[in-house]
Amino acid sequence: MAPRHRPPLPALFLALSFLVLPWLASRPAAAQDPVRPPDRVTVAGWSQPISEITNLLAEPDHGLFKARGIALDYVPGTGGGSAIQTLLAGQADIAFTDPASFYLALDRGEKLVAIYNIYPQNVFNVVAPKGRGIRTAADLKGKRVGVYSLSSGTRQNLALLLHQVGLRETDLTIEVTGLLNFAPLIQGQVDATAATDTGLLVGRARGLGEVEVIEVRDHLNLPSDIFVVTQAAYEARKPLLKRFLAAYRDSAAWMIANPAEAARLAVTRAINGRDEAVNLAVIRLRNRSSVSPTTERDGLGQFDPDVMQKGADTFLSLGLIRRPLDMGQVVRTDLIPPKEGTPADGTPKDGTP
Repeated sequence: MAPRHRPPLPALFLALSFLVLPWLASRPAAAQDPVRPPDRVTVAGWSQPISEITNLLAEPDHGLFKARGIALDYVPGTGGGSAIQTLLAGQADIAFTDPASFYLALDRGEKLVAIYNIYPQNVFNVVAPKGRGIRTAADLKGKRVGVYSLSSGTRQNLALLLHQVGLRETDLTIEVTGLLNFAPLIQGQVDATAATDTGLLVGRARGLGEVEVIEVRDHLNLPSDIFVVTQAAYEARKPLLKRFLAAYRDSAAWMIANPAEAARLAVTRAINGRDEAVNLAVIRLRNRSSVSPTTERDGLGQFDPDVMQKGADTFLSLGLIRRPLDMGQVVRTDLIPPKEGTPADGTPKDGTP
């Protein structure tokens, strides 16, 4: 399948660079009732508190959620599925999860609603050293390919990639390599490995060498992460959820506009943040994944309904889910802050996204 044409992301950053900084400078502080305590909102994460979510971790420093009358809590997780389980167990109000975990939970009959598109750009890829004869997804046939785990996003996105070129997992050998999956690749135990943009960044820093990178987004640009709530919460807590999403949008715009400051704060806020230079590289990657042609047109957080539906249909074709899912019934955009008066994208103060 030929890649869909997308406007280059750097052009989006440049085209809208004049929006974010004036908006951040002129945005008035939200009035907060001094008598009423803030509403506590707990986010169930897919990960530990790592540098790529510094916009959440830096709340004690920038207070953007507090300005919206929200006391923010974060519960670490071990994947998108665990974030949803934490939500369903009543231990969180919002799940920071991925579309694959969302589809699987819906297929089990869970009543869930997606309310915000955190990272509209897919960050998954397949990496192979140069000279292995792997330059396209079709070249993976008959090869040994590593994944983090059999339940990870690396495997699920590998399956999506293979489907786009007419292959199935049975056409190759899947090897579980764990989070340090580039070590088996460097040692020749696998021919290629499924990874993420940040994983590739770290792998290159550890001596990965010259590689071919096959991007999943060039075949099916399924979002990497989304915010999900229960249907009951969506129906009963709309005003609070609107304030939360407005605050999250503020925090995402802050990190887009201030990557160097975010990298500095991550040194003390993120468990993997000791190297400020690495933090900056990771944060710039995550900033890029936060914007897309859809967000440029409609504002941060907006979904491309066709892509979400195509992802669900592909999961059905792969046998990962058992019944058709109608994304029109479970993806809601009415709580997302409107674009008017808000940034859809931006270039940071140092001129580099």
